[in-house]
Amino acid sequence: MRIDIFTDLICPWCWLGKRRFEAALAARPGLVTEVHWLPFELNPDMPEGGLPREDYLAAKLGGVEALREAQARLVEVAVADGLQFRFDLARISPNTRAAHALARIAAEQGLQSAVQEALFAAYFAAGRDIGERATLVDIGVAAGLEAAPLEARLATRSDWPAIESLEREAQGMGITGVPFFVFERRWAVSGAQPVAAFLQVLDDLALRATE
Repeated sequence: MRIDIFTDLICPWCWLGKRRFEAALAARPGLVTEVHWLPFELNPDMPEGGLPREDYLAAKLGGVEALREAQARLVEVAVADGLQFRFDLARISPNTRAAHALARIAAEQGLQSAVQEALFAAYFAAGRDIGERATLVDIGVAAGLEAAPLEARLATRSDWPAIESLEREAQGMGITGVPFFVFERRWAVSGAQPVAAFLQVLDDLALRATE
């Protein structure tokens, strides 16, 4: 079963959706899946150095109070899924294109899911700037990638056209928010659905395959 998942690495619901989706997969160990994590920049015009996080998000959400209320709700919801968001630690809302490039590079060595997880954790649990190349190299090396080739490839931006192409494809599909899950290139699920909802989709599609 092919599953394409569009995410952005500064989207907290994407981390929550990843955990819930992977919990559903773990509950179906006999199901053979091919999972592709695909880029979708929520802020494609973000300056390369990013912007002060709280100011930027407060402006988008209608003020600091609205931002903190949204963060508090998410912190509360995520506890049941084993996630701890530390919104107080991050100072920068980064440009995520280079982070998506790292995930793309990791996919070539079967490390994409691990690197995606590490990027989410770096930003949301440790407050690291995942728009900074040195940070990305550290994350890649910790996951098993070689430092010098990784740093060189990120520096050349050779993966950026492919990322932009995938994002145009997502826009052509009508995707406006993430996480967004596409099963077998035909059926879609939007948002960080409960584990039970993902199980229902997986079971329904597995049954279709046997009919």
